[in-house]
Amino acid sequence: MITTDVVPIHLRVDPSDIGLIKFVIESYEGVAIVRTVERRAAIIVLLAVPDSLAHARAILASIAALTPWEEVSAPRESDDWLRSGEE
Repeated sequence: MITTDVVPIHLRVDPSDIGLIKFVIESYEGVAIVRTVERRAAIIVLLAVPDSLAHARAILASIAALTPWEEVSAPRESDDWLRSGEE
């Protein structure tokens, strides 16, 4: 069965680490994709499929050894044109 559901994980990161985090997460093909949703506040979102959520969180735990990140609530406004219409 194909599902279109995704689980968003919003993170506040150092702006200089966005590329590193994106590279590491997306190197695990099919686990999650990374979008920048608020440039100024350096908030990104990982969009993970439910079946890969535990794996995505394990990758995040390993990334914490390279660079700090903080899980945050979804921002009320977004710079991401792809997700701008979502509630």
